[in-house]
Amino acid sequence: MSRFFNNKEIELLAPAGTYEIFEKVIYSGADAVYFGGKKLNMRMHRNDYNLSNDEIERAITIAHSLNKKVYVTVNNLLSEQDLKDAEEYLKFLEKVQPDALIIQDFSILEFINNLNLNLTLHSSVMMNVHNLETIKALKECGVTRIVASRDMDLQTIKNLHTQTDMELEYFVHGDMCIVHGAQCLYSGMLFGKSSNRGLCMKPCRWHFTMKKDGEVYPTEYPMAVKDMYMYEHLPEMIEAGIQSFKMEGRMRDANYLVDLINYYSDAIDRYIEDPICYDRKKHAEIIYETRKRDLSTCSAFGKPDLSNINRRYEGTGKFYSHGKVFSNPVEEIKISRERIDEIKDLLKMNNPITHKPILSVKVNSYSQAKVAIEEGVDVIYLSGEVFKPNLPFSKAEILRLTKDKKATKIYLGLPRMMLEEDFSKYNHLLMETNLGLDGLVVTNLGAIHKYKALDLQLIGDYSLNIYNHSAASFYKKQGLSIATLSVETPLLDAKEAITKSPLPIEVIVHGSPVVMYMDHDLYENTKVLESTARGDNSHVNNGVLVLVDEKSQEHPVYLDNHGRNHMTLSKELCYLPFLKELNDIGVNHFRIEACHYDIPTLRRILSIYREALNDLSNCEYLFQSLDTSNARFTLGAFQFN
Repeated sequence: MSRFFNNKEIELLAPAGTYEIFEKVIYSGADAVYFGGKKLNMRMHRNDYNLSNDEIERAITIAHSLNKKVYVTVNNLLSEQDLKDAEEYLKFLEKVQPDALIIQDFSILEFINNLNLNLTLHSSVMMNVHNLETIKALKECGVTRIVASRDMDLQTIKNLHTQTDMELEYFVHGDMCIVHGAQCLYSGMLFGKSSNRGLCMKPCRWHFTMKKDGEVYPTEYPMAVKDMYMYEHLPEMIEAGIQSFKMEGRMRDANYLVDLINYYSDAIDRYIEDPICYDRKKHAEIIYETRKRDLSTCSAFGKPDLSNINRRYEGTGKFYSHGKVFSNPVEEIKISRERIDEIKDLLKMNNPITHKPILSVKVNSYSQAKVAIEEGVDVIYLSGEVFKPNLPFSKAEILRLTKDKKATKIYLGLPRMMLEEDFSKYNHLLMETNLGLDGLVVTNLGAIHKYKALDLQLIGDYSLNIYNHSAASFYKKQGLSIATLSVETPLLDAKEAITKSPLPIEVIVHGSPVVMYMDHDLYENTKVLESTARGDNSHVNNGVLVLVDEKSQEHPVYLDNHGRNHMTLSKELCYLPFLKELNDIGVNHFRIEACHYDIPTLRRILSIYREALNDLSNCEYLFQSLDTSNARFTLGAFQFN
């Protein structure tokens, strides 16, 4: 089954969650079907979903007999145990020859290259591909299609399409996430169930109120976004250069999917048949009437605002977007004496591989950086996304810092989302002037690809989601000197990744890493809603917006100078009691995420960690001096084995 418009192939790609659903979907108007096996994919909540190996083989045979394609999702982050299962599974997939694998973790590329497997590769939306440099890098790695970032608009896709022959896939209908692809880390840190490993507990769909400037706002479900709906805009997608129109819905039933697929299939056929007199709205009303959540074009035509938040209720009065089908709000697990002792025991090594500890800190302002230099920090990362009210680091500030840095190394951080205009700005800054920098903190594959030719050390940030030693190996080949471990990595996976990695691994040991990173501006709520009460923030400045869940926990949300929102943990991460044990397994880069600290707090934290790393036998004593109650600290993903 093939469709063409102006001699370019157009594909309608449909989901199937089980073999029984596949048997119905494959006979619908879809040109291709994607599904996952019983392991290594992004829909792992239900044991009765996904296809067995025998079912995968039968499904491919049926699809190919109908001249249709099958794509298998091998698209979650792989744990160290998953790496042990991946080789056999990938060899099976080569034998049955699906038309492509959809992948997220670069360890899959390592396997395919090392085993010399003949498999076509598409990048998952979880790779968050959003710039030309990343597309170039992926093409060099053998990837033939990218699923564009959910946050990419059609004009950007059209611009990229004119500069590359990479196939482009884009979501056309279904469930969306408010957070940038693979940049939601909260479920993994709170429940040990990573959203990047197919186990998201959807804390974004909890009920929250908001507080800011001493006022309380009744926001209800401020991060529960509408479903994607592009039925009325298929011509714009075709004109943008999109080849594959992807429908979300691997957890949907067959009847719902088949009807929806056929509506979209009919629309594509009608447009190809007569683009001049095309009726955009033929099935629009019935799609609207049978919707689950309300519908939106999301980011297709620009940055979405509050109108993209779902407010639809069922007839029973139950909110369609509530998170309780996945999880209820729970308190972030505070540090216990028992867990500290368990961690120390689990990290023990017969033959410690210690090196001199290096203390690094990520800062949000020139004044913070000056304090870090005064406190003798080894490495400073100047944030690429500075939280307001501070302004981004100016060229003059960078030059002053690098001139006065003494023995401290200074690295310039890049934004997590680097659009073409960002590359233009950083190209000019980095290539026209010697800033005296020691290196860059790179946040995406495109930035590595672009700047690895410079005489600067490249540090991989935690946004790269390096979860296992094989992914670290991939990034070493790309040009990284040091990789930051994903903050979602549970303890035993972390230990194995660190000890096996060919690349030095940095661990974030203190502070507030960003656990939800989004273009959606939650601050807009305070401009359109009436305050219902007075209430000061409990732990952060009143100028910072906080989300208050039903457990009365306050989650700070920081606004950067690009207008993006950064939600952090309610508590602060703290690994101080077992720095020695981490050093014994090979960690010698210890990082503090300090962008949110005021100057006195920053100075105190840096002083404590500097003292701890000078004499690792003092860590327990210093931990008690930090906070004897431990109530404001959490172990994050290290709470889980």
